[in-house]
Amino acid sequence: MATSKDFILPDLGEGLTEAEIVNWLVAVGDTVVVDQPIIEVESAKSVVELPCPFAGIVEKLHAAVGDTIHSGQPVVTVAVEGGASEPEVSRASSDTAARSRRPAPSGRFGRRGAGAEKNPAEPDVRGVAATAASPSPRRLDDGTVSPVVSPLVRKLAHEHGFAANTLQGTGTGGLVLRADVERVIAEGGPAAGSAAAGSPTPGAAPSSIASAEGDIRIPITGLRKIVAERMTASRRDVPEATIWLDVDATELLAAKEQLQKSTGDRWSLNALLARFVVAGLKQWPILNSSVDMAAGEIVQHSAINLGIAAQTARGLMVPVIHGAGEMTTEGLRDALTALVETAKTGNFANDQLRGGTFTLNNYGGFGMDGSAPIINQPEVAMLGVGRILDRAWVVDGEIVVRKIMVLSMVFDHRVCDGDVPSEFMAFITRCIQNPIALLGGL
Repeated sequence: MATSKDFILPDLGEGLTEAEIVNWLVAVGDTVVVDQPIIEVESAKSVVELPCPFAGIVEKLHAAVGDTIHSGQPVVTVAVEGGASEPEVSRASSDTAARSRRPAPSGRFGRRGAGAEKNPAEPDVRGVAATAASPSPRRLDDGTVSPVVSPLVRKLAHEHGFAANTLQGTGTGGLVLRADVERVIAEGGPAAGSAAAGSPTPGAAPSSIASAEGDIRIPITGLRKIVAERMTASRRDVPEATIWLDVDATELLAAKEQLQKSTGDRWSLNALLARFVVAGLKQWPILNSSVDMAAGEIVQHSAINLGIAAQTARGLMVPVIHGAGEMTTEGLRDALTALVETAKTGNFANDQLRGGTFTLNNYGGFGMDGSAPIINQPEVAMLGVGRILDRAWVVDGEIVVRKIMVLSMVFDHRVCDGDVPSEFMAFITRCIQNPIALLGGL
């Protein structure tokens, strides 16, 4: 006899409690086996496949492509013949967060969601899921409340002047989903939300920003939400200071050209700058640290894991070159090239986005000379690089035209005073002005 079992979205790790469905890999009626990938979801960090912990027939898909699902919510219901053994369920659940990422889909919502041609004989998975999950939420007027699992859903509704549990949820068992709250907001904004609720929820404050006709409200979700929270925490918690310096990069550009001619390979300025940063962190290792306020300690890391700030197709991300301190200049170049290639989609694996100990941020590509960047916690410092311009420069008492860039560095004043980052910046400056001297010693 078959038993219906729900696969519940597991904890995705690192405090990630929600994900957006990118692509369904199965349809209602399909036969699945234990550990078979059934869905691709996009968290705030990466796109991952989730394996099914049961073997059986797919009975129901609980959401559609593009929907946001939360930890603890059912993803799919499977008819299991005789039930699944506990070892299978436990093993599949524990392995889910570590499941390797599939190659990035070509469109926003995956291969089929991006408009790829569909096999006429294949069931329309999106249509099935949408039918189950798309009814518009309505207000409860009988004094009852709906279940709300996610604190993020409660918070979103609260910020728009109403309580999420006053909605008739469209999730399983009447569960109120983020999509329910967002639809109410989209249908009338915060004013409609408050009016529909009848009376404000105690303690709920309406939005302080009034909406005028034509205004668009864009929910802060996914990667943008994570970035906003971390940047806010960094500004709030870190007593940061910024220093900057104009640097003559003429010889650095010449060294890059010489390397390309002598090796026949392409070299980027970022690869050489990464080499200089690693060398500098070995001399001033306190800048390769984190602050553990709970323990009242500065943790000086033994490994140099170099983060590279990158504007990707998914937004601002900081992929990490792990073990950069042990790499050759050529190895750093190759690792950086791989990160740049992946940045085109932004589909980095989770391991590539964690463990950074120092960040290199080149905003010259955006046409900017300088910046006072926000520290990427738990790191304690970041080096910024501006664009290179022809400028009048004094060399040996003569005014000449040179290639000048601006370096800026932000550091955590809890870890060191201004002398250490100033010495570090002076070292990087010497490397840029005379790169052959440093590279010859590596």
